[in-house]
Amino acid sequence: MGYATLLVERRGEVDWVTMNRPDRLNALDDAMIADLSDYFDAIAKDRACRVIVLKGAGRAFCAGLDLAAMRGSGERDTIDRLAHQRGIAEIVMKMRYCPQPVISLIHGPACGGGFAMALASDIRIAGESARMNAAFIRIGLSACDIGVSYFLPRLVGTSVAAELMLTGDFILADRALATGLVSRVVADDAMEEAAAPLIDAMLTTAPLGLRLTKECLRMSIDAPSLEAAVAMEDRNQILCASGPDFNEAIAAFFEKRRPDYSKKGAQT
Repeated sequence: MGYATLLVERRGEVDWVTMNRPDRLNALDDAMIADLSDYFDAIAKDRACRVIVLKGAGRAFCAGLDLAAMRGSGERDTIDRLAHQRGIAEIVMKMRYCPQPVISLIHGPACGGGFAMALASDIRIAGESARMNAAFIRIGLSACDIGVSYFLPRLVGTSVAAELMLTGDFILADRALATGLVSRVVADDAMEEAAAPLIDAMLTTAPLGLRLTKECLRMSIDAPSLEAAVAMEDRNQILCASGPDFNEAIAAFFEKRRPDYSKKGAQT
């Protein structure tokens, strides 16, 4: 995949995606917005990729919208502004809807849109330098932007979310860990190492089971009842048990070996 602002490296069944505008702290300009949108569109159909790791080049994860680039892009009328806004927001929606788990490795600033992408990820590992905030409210806008008002209270609770969103204050790595915003904090140069066992564990799962787990977890958060969540779980278990990967997983369990889902008859 050739992108102007992203580096995409396929390592086995894992895509390592690096936002690559280090001179601008990986801030979102129109080119990066288009590249991220195109990438998550395409990867949703790529069955060879099972896990995505998202990170930033240089000193930051992503410092949010590139305000200088936006000011230099000319005047937009209301319809164009709405279309541009929706184009940014659709990135996090595509991250949630793609079947691959997304692991974000967050170091340095993760502000505004960068914060939103971190929140939209399935797993967040923070470097010790990570500092995240809903920067929108500090530039004359609402902090309710790009899915932040949806994701943040579900991750940290309404009180902490209200504090962070009404003030635009930064949350640093230690507090992010304490509130459950990230799953672990490590040295900046140890983030890939910290992600490795998680990735390896995911790759030992059946491809269909991993995809359906992400989907069911996302939908169960908003399920109207226990019965609705259980009905989806029941459907997923029967789908998984009806495929050849289930037989391979059971065989690997009894033979005390790693499953090989590339075997003939196994789903990919």
